[in-house]
Amino acid sequence: MATRHDGQHAEQIQSALTGSAAAQSALVASWGRSMRLYGLNPEEGAPPEFLSERELVDARERLGSLIATAEATLDRLYSAVGGAGCCVLLADRDGVPVDRRGSVSDDETFCKIGLWTGAVWSEEREGTNGIGTALAEQRALTIHRDQHFRSRNTALSCTVAPIFDHRGRLMAAIDVSSARSDLTEDFVKLIAVAVVDAARRVEAENFRLAFPKARIMLAKLGPDVSYERSASALIAVDEDDLVVGASRTVRHFLGLTDETLSKPLPAANLLGQNLDIEQNFAAAERSVIQRVLAKAGGNISAAAVMMGMGRATLHRKLKKLGIH
Repeated sequence: MATRHDGQHAEQIQSALTGSAAAQSALVASWGRSMRLYGLNPEEGAPPEFLSERELVDARERLGSLIATAEATLDRLYSAVGGAGCCVLLADRDGVPVDRRGSVSDDETFCKIGLWTGAVWSEEREGTNGIGTALAEQRALTIHRDQHFRSRNTALSCTVAPIFDHRGRLMAAIDVSSARSDLTEDFVKLIAVAVVDAARRVEAENFRLAFPKARIMLAKLGPDVSYERSASALIAVDEDDLVVGASRTVRHFLGLTDETLSKPLPAANLLGQNLDIEQNFAAAERSVIQRVLAKAGGNISAAAVMMGMGRATLHRKLKKLGIH
């Protein structure tokens, strides 16, 4: 595991920050935050910072059931990338890994580097890095080798996707990292697809668990929205067909907030079923009457009693709704 010469790497960062790319590149913007906002030095060789055992326990408790929810997905992801010398980390929103998967033969190396539970990988602490920068920018990304801010991290390739909770708030991140020099950029691209898919799976399962009594459905976002976005457009619908929850994707595209979701919102509005109120009510009323008639064996008088109305009233409704 070879890192780039400290002075050389620091010069590359300084040159980028003073050049024309500074205003255009997301990477250079992160380098700028690392140096100017956080006051970090790329040549600093201090070892990674670790939480105490008590602090790590507290961090795990703050994530609640997410660690258990993510377990099967992390296992599946590691089975796909572990043979290539990668480890898999689940980090909290502060950039601290709270769960990991890795080969025992790599444990000593990864622990020394800081690819271990309890290490602090926030951008504020480590500068530009996979976990910290993905959390800071709230997007999936790869920080490959000398894209890292600190010189001592330039042997690493880290691909990360954030996880958002059932209210669209940043919650955690999944990371796949490697220190192998033979890791190709094409394989890193494949890892990126797998990491994003894993994060979306964990989000979807966490969303379902947050609304155990609701039906989970896909909202309609429009024909120009990508498959990846559409697949994460989840809404929770109660027994009255009202929306009681929406994933981050739905909130973003449709402008929904906790405040709008606290008011009655028909699911039909988000499922592409834009019936007007009268049509909606008539359809619901027709459905109820037909179910009661079936239960009453077609007996009008019995059905009227079951619905608490007179026989003549029910006859008028049948005629109005076209039920024969």
